[in-house]
Amino acid sequence: MGVSVDVLGAIMAPFKWLVSAIMVGFHDGLSAIGMSPANGWTWTLSIIGLVLVIRAALIPVFVKQIKAQRGMQLLQPDLKKMQDKYQGKTDQLSRQAMAQEQMALYRKHGTNQFSACLPMLIQMPFFFALFQVLSGISSAKVSGQGIGAMSAEQVKQFDESTIFGAPLSASLLHGGGGNQTAVWILSIVMILAMTASQFITQKQIMARNMSEEALASPFMRQQKMMLYILPVVFGVGGINFPIGVLIYWTTTNLWTMGQQFFVAWDRMGP
Repeated sequence: MGVSVDVLGAIMAPFKWLVSAIMVGFHDGLSAIGMSPANGWTWTLSIIGLVLVIRAALIPVFVKQIKAQRGMQLLQPDLKKMQDKYQGKTDQLSRQAMAQEQMALYRKHGTNQFSACLPMLIQMPFFFALFQVLSGISSAKVSGQGIGAMSAEQVKQFDESTIFGAPLSASLLHGGGGNQTAVWILSIVMILAMTASQFITQKQIMARNMSEEALASPFMRQQKMMLYILPVVFGVGGINFPIGVLIYWTTTNLWTMGQQFFVAWDRMGP
């Protein structure tokens, strides 16, 4: 158990340093133009800046995702023919041949079943790194240590910074000082915003990129299940997320919504 924790810590360390370094860079820049270094809004804008950097870097991945989804749409007629061809055949050879033909179809159209999850999977290490950074703020302040690229002084500033009376490092489940009523209200509002934006962005992807035939496929039925499961998972998990993490994930969902609006879906080839 100890070894696995150490390995996970070693894997996450570079992500924690990068996440904190980007936040510190924005924080220092905002402080240089006159914002208070200890103000909660300075740190909030630093978290939003972190989102902008990560999502801008992921634009090529997002475009690849959309192209893969268009490929998934185009292969549905061929996939339906293949499924009809092997309908009722349950022997091992038929199932193996069907799997091979299915993979050949995916290669032909330049897509795969996991294309829709790629941007989220890439973001998750940064999400967990931010969670670890913000969750460790209070204990780091007590011990007088920094976290990642954040100095001990910046840790102290972050821990004492608030928006609407709620500390950015506080969570609904664990509190974290400040006005507890403000923590509850802001956490609940942010959890609702996070889950609603998560649902809307996933629904937009499905609605704008899939034909009726594609939406009726087994793969898309699974995607529809995820459409409802993921917001519930994030909503339940949100009670343990620091407010800063809720701001991060809500902002990245809003970025996705805006990005989907501006991308020329219908003009993009497979």
